[in-house]
Amino acid sequence: MDFIIFDLEATCWEGNILGREQEIIEIGALHMDGFGDVFGTFQSFVRPVQHPQLSVYCRRLTGIDQQYVDAASGFDQVIIRFRQWIDDQAGDAVLCSWGSKDYTLLTNDLQLHNLPQDWLPEYIDIKQQYHDMIGARKKRGLKRVLEQEGIPFTGDHHRALDDASNLSILFRKYLDRWMY
Repeated sequence: MDFIIFDLEATCWEGNILGREQEIIEIGALHMDGFGDVFGTFQSFVRPVQHPQLSVYCRRLTGIDQQYVDAASGFDQVIIRFRQWIDDQAGDAVLCSWGSKDYTLLTNDLQLHNLPQDWLPEYIDIKQQYHDMIGARKKRGLKRVLEQEGIPFTGDHHRALDDASNLSILFRKYLDRWMY
């Protein structure tokens, strides 16, 4: 079995602003085989349509400058490239992310852009499975879990490919324990 370990960054605002739906602004992913070897990566910025201007909070949190999303393709074009990359890399793979929020963002953006979802592979919520596996009642963020596991976080937190890369190290550590 092959795995697509992915992370998304999305539009965001400080506090909970009602009526503002998040949109994906960056996709980062790695292709890992059943032995834990990584064979490829995918990274792309995405230009949001509902709220094209990133908030100051979002720019600070992610480190993503407005110019990157302004110059990016729209979701409908990026998702075609992402889907093709998955097909080229792994064909029949399982999608994996830290928490269900990324998968929900992905399905919400597909719906927003009236794009099919039937191509989506099976999905593993690594965060849920990890916390179940260790018997933790309170779910912790990826960076904190990596610290507890003695795995140094590398790169920039809240950047899609860096978060996916760090997640892949934890995923590899427990490779034979994930259920799908």
